[in-house]
Amino acid sequence: MKRILLVEDDLSLIGGLTFAVKKEGYEVEVARTSLEADALWCDGKYALVILDVALPDGSGFDLCKRMRLTSKVPIMFLTAADEETDMIMGLDIGGDDYITKPFKLAVFLSRVNALLRRSSNFSQETFRLNSNGIMVELTKGEVYKEGGLIELTASEYKLLCLFMENPNQVLSPEQILNRLWDCNENYIDNNTLTVYIRRLRTKIEDDAGKPERIVTVRRMGYKWNVK
Repeated sequence: MKRILLVEDDLSLIGGLTFAVKKEGYEVEVARTSLEADALWCDGKYALVILDVALPDGSGFDLCKRMRLTSKVPIMFLTAADEETDMIMGLDIGGDDYITKPFKLAVFLSRVNALLRRSSNFSQETFRLNSNGIMVELTKGEVYKEGGLIELTASEYKLLCLFMENPNQVLSPEQILNRLWDCNENYIDNNTLTVYIRRLRTKIEDDAGKPERIVTVRRMGYKWNVK
């Protein structure tokens, strides 16, 4: 049985989410503060972590940062904040999804199942991606360009892996958004995706102004161009 860590201080929400997630067949452990979460947390113990951003004694963002020091466990943020900058920060520091309150329970469960399914599929895949002078060590979460280690944010890393796993395949913005974050334009829109791609290009392209690895296919999307 997969175990989920829910970090949330709202008792009414805890009751509803715990009941719903258990009904899906998952085990749930609850922490109401950052301190309680730190005490429960252990890498490899949980299949998914669900973090409220605003906690009585700290921030879910800070918890995420600490977890990312040792783990690549899927992390979903629950928050009342719907500012785009908050969403981008949550994804950039290592979050895998972001859902704002209030939300429909069916949507929440769909995202939980999607994150767990994607995580399971990822663990069964090859341990390395290698093309166009870029190598990704999946088990370590490290990216190398022509042998040199380069630093990517969590969102840039996921975006790069998606492209490299689909060489010479045109991916529309909608496909990228759905496959990476399981969310729609109300959460991460096309303009935000454009920013992510521009940032990624500055790190992996020889000339970001004339990209050769991640190319734009006019009116269709983007593709990982393998010659």
